[in-house]
Amino acid sequence: MNAAHNTSTIALDLGTTSIKAGMLDQWGKLSGIISHPAAPITGKNGRYESDALEYVKIVERVLRDCLTQTNSANAVLGMCSQRSSFLIWEKISGQPVTPLISWQDNRGAPTCEALQESNNLIHALTGLRLTSYYFATKVSTMLNAPQGDNENLRTRLKRGELLLGTLDTFLIWHWTQGQHYITDASMAARTLLMDIQHQQWLPELCRLFDIPPHILPQIKPSVALNLPLHIAGIKNDLTLQANVADQSAALIATLDKDNAEALINLGTGGFIIRYLHGTAAQNIASVKPSGYLTTLVYQDENQRAYTACEGTLNSIAAALAPYHVNECALEEDVALNEIFCLAEPSGMGAPYFRADIGLTFSQSTAHLTDKQVATLLLEAIIFRVTRIVEDFHHHAPLKRVYLSGGLSEIKCLQQGIAQCLACDVYRLNQKEASLYGAALLASGSALLSDKHSEKITAHSDMYHLLEKYQRWKIWLDDLLESHR
Repeated sequence: MNAAHNTSTIALDLGTTSIKAGMLDQWGKLSGIISHPAAPITGKNGRYESDALEYVKIVERVLRDCLTQTNSANAVLGMCSQRSSFLIWEKISGQPVTPLISWQDNRGAPTCEALQESNNLIHALTGLRLTSYYFATKVSTMLNAPQGDNENLRTRLKRGELLLGTLDTFLIWHWTQGQHYITDASMAARTLLMDIQHQQWLPELCRLFDIPPHILPQIKPSVALNLPLHIAGIKNDLTLQANVADQSAALIATLDKDNAEALINLGTGGFIIRYLHGTAAQNIASVKPSGYLTTLVYQDENQRAYTACEGTLNSIAAALAPYHVNECALEEDVALNEIFCLAEPSGMGAPYFRADIGLTFSQSTAHLTDKQVATLLLEAIIFRVTRIVEDFHHHAPLKRVYLSGGLSEIKCLQQGIAQCLACDVYRLNQKEASLYGAALLASGSALLSDKHSEKITAHSDMYHLLEKYQRWKIWLDDLLESHR
């Protein structure tokens, strides 16, 4: 299973709130998982930042603790990272000149407002939509600030005095003693600066965001990196073999690439994702339903890119937070009423991208109990998921879907999704999917996990829910039309 005899495979997950590492054992299972809280993030006026050097110290402590469990002198590392957190640092000293700026940070909002007319072009070139989550919007705002702390950043970056990169780029540069200034294709794909079909920085996008292309790191494949690392306090010979985005790693650990499966992850937000057929040279728009995001999952050693189609639900956990949702059941009186809703307080995600339509009810809920309101919100999540899966299925048939994430543990969500979908529904029991995917990439193993899952069987008395779903679709289409 490991890349070489007597070589351990270590996986590292650079999360927003926690940092984890684990080992791939001889049976291909993760063991000895170490976890520490990440450096705390401060949030004020839409700015979310943490101490980059403190984050690095915690990462190195996690790796040291993990490596104490192996007798092997050699280890290969697979690393996955939060996709859009970044910083700027000095090339000579390696000292950060900015905090680690979180993907949650919205300082890129002014750039988004200025580039609204280019939204369709950006989507066509990158597979993404213009939002302040992404790297390019925040960097553009910072580099083009007329006054203040950031006014010299552009000049110093252009002169090569400073370097700029996502979290993985900084760590690789730091651990290779400044020899490698790189990122992988899956991380670059989330910047809004990379051509997703050819996996290269695109001058047209760099001009649009006014970011000089020569200041960006080199884009590398996600695997077969073979980079020796020098990390304080680690005596093992540690070699970086894989570097990939965290969501990509989770997908690698979960789905076959035969395009007949989809993953439904329900947590803070929700995403529904499936692999796309076709090569990187093909027009991405021709192999996925209209309006959805395109995710570059990973690029192999032969520079072949694997892509996926993604639908999203925004901030659903926040909508459910005031209610005791585990007590809810999809009762007939709720399924038969004519109250419809959406459960995305921060606006609708893909394929709609409607910031002006958030947490919405078709009529007053003042006469309902909290439990009934909560059930309506759960219904809305079920219906949004169902419509996305329907779109995927109509474009290319699906045989099965897998549920994961904290909210997928809610029984009535499981039952409702199983009732409404035409394909088989399974609940994944495997934990730490991102760690496992990173380990698979690093070890050179076949990219297919043994999925530990249980099939969800819909209750036969829930047919009213499916009937209401058909009425909900009509209501949603009318709502979208009225907000044009």
